[in-house]
Amino acid sequence: MQPAQPIDLPSAVEALVDELAAMRGVIAVVLGGSRANGSSDATSDWDLGLYYRGALDLTALARHGDVYPPGSWGRLMNGGAWLTCGGEPVDVLLRDLDSVDHWTRRAQEGDFEVDALLGYLAGVPTYMLTAELAAGVALRGALTGVPYPPRLIEAAPSRWRFCRSFSLEYARMHAKRGERIGAIGQVTKAVMEEAHAILSARGEWVFNEKRLIAAAGLGDVQRLVDRLPHSVSDNGSDLLSWIDLVAAALACSPDEAPPWRDRGRSTLTT
Repeated sequence: MQPAQPIDLPSAVEALVDELAAMRGVIAVVLGGSRANGSSDATSDWDLGLYYRGALDLTALARHGDVYPPGSWGRLMNGGAWLTCGGEPVDVLLRDLDSVDHWTRRAQEGDFEVDALLGYLAGVPTYMLTAELAAGVALRGALTGVPYPPRLIEAAPSRWRFCRSFSLEYARMHAKRGERIGAIGQVTKAVMEEAHAILSARGEWVFNEKRLIAAAGLGDVQRLVDRLPHSVSDNGSDLLSWIDLVAAALACSPDEAPPWRDRGRSTLTT
């Protein structure tokens, strides 16, 4: 994490940051997202990470709008609020430092889990919390981030590619039954999982699935959507051929053994 530094915040957002920093339990207020990494545009909102320990008094935040308390959005996204301050869209994201510390230690050991989360296709890896902390800009207070763990670079690509192969095999199962939506959905998930594998092998943090495919250099795979068959034959052969085409673009051979045959029943937590 970059140390606390002057940031040109809109006055209403600046005032909100001061209020957040003064709340009981708050350790730091951190700017994240596109505003922190320099990729923002006129439509970008302001992502404020509210890092805390123990009990958190949300009274001041609740004066600005509806607040979703800790746990409302799951164990990783936790909770927060969607606000408008002086005409600026602001997302306040609650981050429990005990949880952040736990999943950071797991990431440093080369271990992680994947949670289902609204807005995600492949799910969200638990090291997202570590990624946020590493890339954020401290506006108030100070926190210490960690570099991308070498053990995670070693372990994560194979984990993600296990999921990719699993998803492709399920896509084929759907195709054979003429279930076009299920097949397309599983293929899409597989592409996201391969993108995660590529970026984890590079030691590049992933925060969400926005621009994930482009970042992984899989733009050509997206164009294969144009070759998706408009109908499904009785045995699904046309759709199966398209799935094999995508699999080849992901460097996953169509005759690759399904994960459960190659490695037995998996206990992978998702």
